[in-house]
Amino acid sequence: MVRLETMSEAERVITQRMAQICPSFETWPCVNGPPLSQRRVAIITTAGLHTRNDRPFQLVQDDYYRVIPGDVRANDLVMSHLSAGMDRTGYQRDWNVVFPLDRLRELVKEGIIGSVADFHYSYNSSRAKEDSTDPIREVAGFLKKDKVDAVLLFPS
Repeated sequence: MVRLETMSEAERVITQRMAQICPSFETWPCVNGPPLSQRRVAIITTAGLHTRNDRPFQLVQDDYYRVIPGDVRANDLVMSHLSAGMDRTGYQRDWNVVFPLDRLRELVKEGIIGSVADFHYSYNSSRAKEDSTDPIREVAGFLKKDKVDAVLLFPS
C-alpha cells in the first residue's frame, strides 16, 4: 500500500487535494440484505479489463464498460487501460489484485459467501464522468437480473 510519507511532495499534494473534493451525500443508498453466506457477489473494476475476444477500451464516447463472464480464466483477460501512471505489474503477476475472482470462488467453497455472479463488469477509469449515469444504470439492471445482492468495487 502506498503511504503519504513515501510519496513525492507533488504526489502528496495531488492526493490530498483529491481527498478534499470527494463528494458527500445526504442519503444512505445502502440497504440491509441477507447474511454474507447467502449473498450473490459480483465484481466491478475500473482496471479496463476485457476478454481477449472483446474490443479493447478506446477513448471514444461509447466505451464505458465490458461484461466479463463469471467462468472467465486469468489467461482470457486483457487489460487495455491506458494511463502512464498505471502500474500493471501487480495485475500481470496475479489478476486477483484488480479482479479477485479466484478469491470469490474460494469463499463460495468455504461457505463464506453464497455464490458468484454469472457476470462481472469492468470500466475504463479514464472514461469516468459524473454525467455518465446511463451505463451505470444499465449495469445495475444487469446485476439485478443476475440476482446480485453484493458488489465488490475495485478501483484501478
